[in-house]
Amino acid sequence: MIYLDNSATTNPKPKIVISKANTAMIKNSFNSGRGGYKASIDTAGQIYNVREKAGKLLGFDANRICFTQNCTYALNMAIKGSIKSGDHVIISNLEHNAVARPIYKLALDKTIEYNTAKFSYDKDECVNNFKRLIRPETSLIVCMHASNVFGCLFPIKEIGQLAKDNDIRFIVDGAQTAGVLDIDRTRDNIDILCAPGHKGLYGPMGTGILAVGEDINLDTVVEGGTGSLSTQLSQPDFLPDRLESGTLNNSGIIALGAGIDFVQHYGTEKIYSHESALINYIHGELEKNSNVKLYTPKIKDYNCVPILSFNYGDYSSEKTASLLAQKGIAVRAGYHCAPLAHNAFSTSDRGTVRVSPSVFTTQRECEIFINYLKKL
Repeated sequence: MIYLDNSATTNPKPKIVISKANTAMIKNSFNSGRGGYKASIDTAGQIYNVREKAGKLLGFDANRICFTQNCTYALNMAIKGSIKSGDHVIISNLEHNAVARPIYKLALDKTIEYNTAKFSYDKDECVNNFKRLIRPETSLIVCMHASNVFGCLFPIKEIGQLAKDNDIRFIVDGAQTAGVLDIDRTRDNIDILCAPGHKGLYGPMGTGILAVGEDINLDTVVEGGTGSLSTQLSQPDFLPDRLESGTLNNSGIIALGAGIDFVQHYGTEKIYSHESALINYIHGELEKNSNVKLYTPKIKDYNCVPILSFNYGDYSSEKTASLLAQKGIAVRAGYHCAPLAHNAFSTSDRGTVRVSPSVFTTQRECEIFINYLKKL
């Protein structure tokens, strides 16, 4: 199989990630830090090492790295832990349902009001689209770093500065950029970053990161056992315990640490360069095909992440993907859990076919994909 659906989940996983997961299932199946025996203590140490790795990669303090089930859970915890009744929230008009649905539900319940800021490839215009929506009661801006459908990058550093200047909390969805682009909490003015473990960090499914800035307090969405302050009925007020109720996914987290090591070894710049070169090659070849409608520009000066969306002829996106699948080529079709983005790019009638390589994707695989597409 030629796998070009890496913005959903990277595949294959590095051998070290698989090895670490297997070993952890054998040697670290203990409640980390909740037992006085050596195996539990050692496991807690390994979990903390992953916090340090994630913190170093993303620019957060290790003790402010909280592990979640996935990026969606992290975003729900960040959003719902940040708002109070009567607040106003701004999101972008390209948001994934991981942001759009919780925000919509909160508005439906009349807890908050919200507006959507229009994306623009012009950085100043994009920031101004957020700025003009700010009200006195605006307490939160939630914005994806890059679109999971069209790859376009938001100027999060500048949007974060806008939020900071107006005393507004800034949550960034790093689903498509963690492990692919250099991210730094301080430089990029991020208050809270949410990221999946199974995409650009090359970790297992069922892992996610909720990274919280030092000066940020989040209310809880889930309460329960943390292994700390167990005689109290109130949830601990310190991280990561406050946001990590219940038993952790030890094997997944430890394997995620190996994925972060893999990313650090390659370097995000090299990963981005490799994947971008492949996307630009595909883009250039598809431009020559009169049956192909492209929705993403070529990658230049960090305007996009390595994602390309297109449609073929008058086929539905699902038909195109199905025909490619018959040739052993895996792409993603449809609406990609992002109806807002399809509304914005006028692709709501049939969605798009999405192509996204990984560090393991070769140019030869891309050539095969291009040649099969010509024969549809």
